[in-house]
Amino acid sequence: MPTPLVECIPNFSEARRPEVIDQIVAAITSVEGARLLDRSSDLDHNRTVITYAGPPEAVEEAAFRAIKRASELIDLNHHTGEHPRIGATDVCPFVPISGVTMEDCVAIAKRLGERVGRELQIPVYLYEYAAQSPERTNLENIRKGQYEGLKSEIETNPNRKPDFGPAKLGSAGATVIGARNPLIAFNVYLTTDDVGIAKKIAKAVRQSSGGMRYVKGLGLLVDGRAQVSMNLTNFRESPIGRVVELVRREAARYGVGIHHSELVGLIPQEALVDAAVWYTQLDQFSPDQILESRLYQSSDSSLSISSSNGKPASFLDEVAAATAAPGGGSAAAYAGALGAALTAMVAGLTIGRKKYAEVEAEMQAIRTQAEALRKELTDAVEDDAAAFEAVMGAFKLPKENEEQQKARQAAIHVATLNAAHVPLHTVRNAVKVMELAAKCAKNGNLNAISDAMSGFAMARAALTAAGYNVRINLNSLEDKSAGEKMLEELKNLEKQADKIEKEIRKTMEERGGVAS
Repeated sequence: MPTPLVECIPNFSEARRPEVIDQIVAAITSVEGARLLDRSSDLDHNRTVITYAGPPEAVEEAAFRAIKRASELIDLNHHTGEHPRIGATDVCPFVPISGVTMEDCVAIAKRLGERVGRELQIPVYLYEYAAQSPERTNLENIRKGQYEGLKSEIETNPNRKPDFGPAKLGSAGATVIGARNPLIAFNVYLTTDDVGIAKKIAKAVRQSSGGMRYVKGLGLLVDGRAQVSMNLTNFRESPIGRVVELVRREAARYGVGIHHSELVGLIPQEALVDAAVWYTQLDQFSPDQILESRLYQSSDSSLSISSSNGKPASFLDEVAAATAAPGGGSAAAYAGALGAALTAMVAGLTIGRKKYAEVEAEMQAIRTQAEALRKELTDAVEDDAAAFEAVMGAFKLPKENEEQQKARQAAIHVATLNAAHVPLHTVRNAVKVMELAAKCAKNGNLNAISDAMSGFAMARAALTAAGYNVRINLNSLEDKSAGEKMLEELKNLEKQADKIEKEIRKTMEERGGVAS
């Protein structure tokens, strides 16, 4: 199974005293398993972004130690910088990398938030996927007024009450903790020192004022140049190449251009590949054409496990073996991955065809989304098997006395809930694949319509099989109320799938000439 890995990207309100950042980094790396990946400081912003990753437990502990050290070394009453901030550790997000879910990262954020509030007496706000209320999903809403504004309101305004910790600001300010998808922090410098132009461009680009979805932007003056500072919260929906071109076009309105751009922290390889494909118009490009990717694939064992004779065994061999795992949940995820692969194929066969020029942008987006879903569903094959093995492990715990019995029962409850969460996530992704397959059947290459429908059928099978696993696991719980919300979500997803199926059957009759 994939090694459980979580990425953490804490932002600290300090860059002008490197010795302070050295001590924060030392606090992070003092935890065994926490691996430092990047350290990026900006003197004008007076802000440092640190990226590290590791097993969930190590990453969580390292985050606490870093927040504690920053609170001892950074005084917000004496901090100045271009970038908005409310705390010494201003924001601390967790990102699932492999072998963990977004729900796992939300749990980490909540545990850490409670501990920081209780032990360090620092107000903590939860954001993004961990947000306790809709208005706190966006970081900008929490950071409104910055440290100074929050300090004047936190004790009297109930809307500014933190999720954890005291409703009072000390010198370390407050900390925002959450769980989110990969984010690209990206700055574009203009050929002017007029910060007013940068602010106008940022307004045109960011989603909150009518620009591109999943783009946040500010206009700043950095190193004597006007800078458009951006966060891309979903690079698949708003690719970096398109964002840059929009900035370029808006800059041209004011008679300026792009001088250079910079990356803050790390960027997913997929985002750079998408930008290269977009700029070079490689319409028939497939990620498999990247030399390094092909090399890595040849040694990838995500779906190949050693058999008893020492030779690689296929996933089907493992399912057929007389072992409890991998079983139905893993097979469901595998079917969903096949559906996503077929959907990506149909989108690829549509792209670059003159006959389908009007839907090319749509198909590009579908292919990107389908590939991302294929990866998630492929990972879920191993995740489901691991979840089942965890349940079996909980049942094997000792039960010789009352204390052991209680611990065993609690472990069984947690493991069983997780064993239901994994296939429920497969159901969610299967519905997404069904939606994409339906779009391909409706607008994609007519010669590949049967492939689109086959992709839909595989995703539908994944939903059905995974749904059985969700219900079986939840029905085995002594406390049935613990799974009520999950069952309700499952029912809603099944209704959504029924609706999509009606649509694709209609498409099949209209475009394929086959009665349903």
